[in-house]
Amino acid sequence: MKSSAWAFLRPFTPMMWFVTGMFFLVVGAVVWILERRLNDDFRGPARRQFVTIIWFSFSTLFFSHREKTVSTLGRLVLIIWLFVVLILNSSYIASLTSILTVEQLSSSVKGIESLATSDERIGFPSGSFAENYLTEELNIHRSRLVPLNSPSEYEKALKDGPANGGVTAIIDERAYMELFLATRCEYGIVGQEFTKMGWGFAFPRDSPLAIDMSTAILKLSENGDLQRIHDKWLTRSACSSEGAKQGIDRLELKSFWGLFLLSGIACFVALLCYVARMVYRFRRHSNSNSEGSSRSARLRSFFNFVNEREEEDKHMSKRKRTEKGSSGRVAHDEELDGSTVSVHVQNYTRG
Repeated sequence: MKSSAWAFLRPFTPMMWFVTGMFFLVVGAVVWILERRLNDDFRGPARRQFVTIIWFSFSTLFFSHREKTVSTLGRLVLIIWLFVVLILNSSYIASLTSILTVEQLSSSVKGIESLATSDERIGFPSGSFAENYLTEELNIHRSRLVPLNSPSEYEKALKDGPANGGVTAIIDERAYMELFLATRCEYGIVGQEFTKMGWGFAFPRDSPLAIDMSTAILKLSENGDLQRIHDKWLTRSACSSEGAKQGIDRLELKSFWGLFLLSGIACFVALLCYVARMVYRFRRHSNSNSEGSSRSARLRSFFNFVNEREEEDKHMSKRKRTEKGSSGRVAHDEELDGSTVSVHVQNYTRG
């Protein structure tokens, strides 16, 4: 696995990145809706409010949001979301650390060229052509070569490593290497094949077996039997989870859908309570207006009511109640004045 400039994106799958980003924006928008009637930090021109939503959404990733939430519903949504963010942060850091650690532990051997130019010890099967090829073709000194006689010696030499008398790599024919690797997941083949020599069967000249053998091999190749034989004996059956192991540190949405569901339910319930409360308060606010109005006018009036700051709404309601009380007292005083006048007139007549 090679390092790249985009290694920081590996811990999450593309779908996980997308859903996480969408939830950041959704939670920011929900908190903005819940707070804007009470909190001056979430009020102002449209452009400022848009920037506030974006800033507040992604600043929760680092718990560095400077806007304070004052509403109960807003605090509830934010607390649950910060818990989700804490889990996501911890999982992301652990996964990225694991990925980068694996990259650091990967072998420095990239192929036969890098192996030949290094000073590391190299293993080869005793009695094979590999010794002459390495010394004569690649000019590798014999002191660096270590003869090995069996798969168990292969494994021990690789485990020990050059620092403990072992080897860095082993040069052998591909069929033997695939058979060795079929039950050993911790090793692998690196680089390209550097020889094109194949295997074959030798028969006496003009032997009828040569034609029969060639025909049989051709049929096995055409009907796929050769590939099935290869897959049965040389495929790394013990490493069937190798592909999953490569992506084990890549976090998927299915591992976190419960957290996102919890946050989504909190946002939905908070918005539902907020809308119900606003409708109830709007009805109380508009009861004083007995005149009828169209549905569109009432809808505009509702949005204007929601857009007002809560102190202004309370002040207007208090003012209406005060005016109503004042008008009642004026009418009552007028009635009292009238009765007083009539009493004075009666007393004056009797006198």
